[in-house]
Amino acid sequence: MTRWRQGRLALAVLVAGSVLAACGEAGSGSPEEADEHEGREVSGPRLVVTTEDEVLVLERDTLEPVGALPAAGFTRVNAAGDGQHAFVSTEDGFRLLDTGVEAEAHGDHAHHRVTGDPTFGETFEAAEPGHVTVSDGRTVLFGDGDGSIRVLDSQDPTKVLETTETPDPHHGVAVNLGGDLMHTEGTADSRSTVVLREGVDGSEQARTDDCPGVHGEATAADGRAVVGCEDGVVVVDHGTITKISSPDAYGRIGNQAGSPASPVVLGDYKVDADAELERPERISLIDTETRELRLVDLGTSYTFRSLGRGPAGEALVLGTDGALHVIDPQTGKVTDRIVVIDAWTEPLDWQRPRPTLAVDGDTAWVTEPGASTVHEIDLAAGRVARSVELPGVPNEIVSVGAH
Repeated sequence: MTRWRQGRLALAVLVAGSVLAACGEAGSGSPEEADEHEGREVSGPRLVVTTEDEVLVLERDTLEPVGALPAAGFTRVNAAGDGQHAFVSTEDGFRLLDTGVEAEAHGDHAHHRVTGDPTFGETFEAAEPGHVTVSDGRTVLFGDGDGSIRVLDSQDPTKVLETTETPDPHHGVAVNLGGDLMHTEGTADSRSTVVLREGVDGSEQARTDDCPGVHGEATAADGRAVVGCEDGVVVVDHGTITKISSPDAYGRIGNQAGSPASPVVLGDYKVDADAELERPERISLIDTETRELRLVDLGTSYTFRSLGRGPAGEALVLGTDGALHVIDPQTGKVTDRIVVIDAWTEPLDWQRPRPTLAVDGDTAWVTEPGASTVHEIDLAAGRVARSVELPGVPNEIVSVGAH
């Protein structure tokens, strides 16, 4: 495998000369420079990377920064659903970030054109902003500190369609499922409930209180969804909620990745309830059609930022051995192992930077905080296609085209 890296000096000169210095609320570059680039076509949506004190917006074609906006402290980022915007979690709520590239639908694909510099927009107020989900044309924001739920139009994430809230604030999640609203309920001390409603204020279709430690969600083919529990998962399937138990009394599945190309959801799997930090080596594959749960031993540990899905539904797991493991979701067989970075160790503090996986279509990206580098992986070719050093230590990364 070959890699190349741009030196810090060369990148610093490039950034200083053209795209750095996100003064105030806007990205870099003068209005004259921005006008020269507006309307230019690029290959796809931009990437957003958080660092300790900035949010970097990267051009997809080159992985070079085209904007650096101030964002002090630990910051989370999620795609907004329209291929142009991202939501950045702040002390005040979910802040909309315009990456400066617009997606224009054209038949079965889209064209992407530069509209200007990356800029921050409005903030949707929420106490302790948490999960952002995108499904069936709706983007849903969940506030952990106030139980607030906002349903937005994914194609226009400035537009709030409906709002509601859960009975008590808790670390939860909500997702649109074909017009129905699935959400969790609980308190700051305990949560075990999943509810499915006909829309935001409609009648209750189904409910379960049998999901202790409820956490995370993922949608699969045919509109089904999986929600994680400390002893398995629940499958939400067109008006019904079904429990699938783990083979262990404590078998926690708290992070999941789904694909519209597969009925199988990829999940993590932990078995030590008392561990300060468990480093699991098995992943879970949950078949939403057959209601079967399969465990696969990877022979290496991974973290909650290691899970992704390929263009045909392949399960992707970034291991601490430095490799991207490609898994057939139906058989559980590891079909490829793409070495990306050196072996690494997960930090004890979950907010600390660690190698992170992002996937959009047939391309994946892996951050390498120790080298301040992001690597681009060609999934079809099974190799690293590009590696670029960044002007900061990367923490979270997302493609605004992925959801």
